[in-house]
Amino acid sequence: MKKITKLKICDWALLALTVAVLVSSVLLEVFHGRGFCRVWTHIILGMAFTAVVVWHIYLHFGWRSWVNRLRGQKSAVTRWMSVLGALTLLGAIVASVHWLGAYTHSPAGGLHGKIGLLFLALALWHTAKRARFLCK
Repeated sequence: MKKITKLKICDWALLALTVAVLVSSVLLEVFHGRGFCRVWTHIILGMAFTAVVVWHIYLHFGWRSWVNRLRGQKSAVTRWMSVLGALTLLGAIVASVHWLGAYTHSPAGGLHGKIGLLFLALALWHTAKRARFLCK
């Protein structure tokens, strides 16, 4: 399969997962992080989303020097998305560890949610700017 075909499949998967994670995030905000199934659904969707993001970056840059290549991006949106994505992932790890230990909402989970929503907003902007590629 050609790289361009893989990238389109990856991008469509990212779009679907972005919407799913966004809905899951909003539900967690509305219910204040409560609900065993809601939280686990969000964790599973987040893990799938992270895996597809890694695949997306790999398709663009290979395995070499992601940090330098992302830092050197012309697009401020892409650079900010990289920073917010890393912070969201770090917050997800901390919040998940807390959740597994106490099954309660934590301030770390709340902060993860706020940063994650900013990340998703930038991801949607990033996608909208490239809509012609997706629709070809």
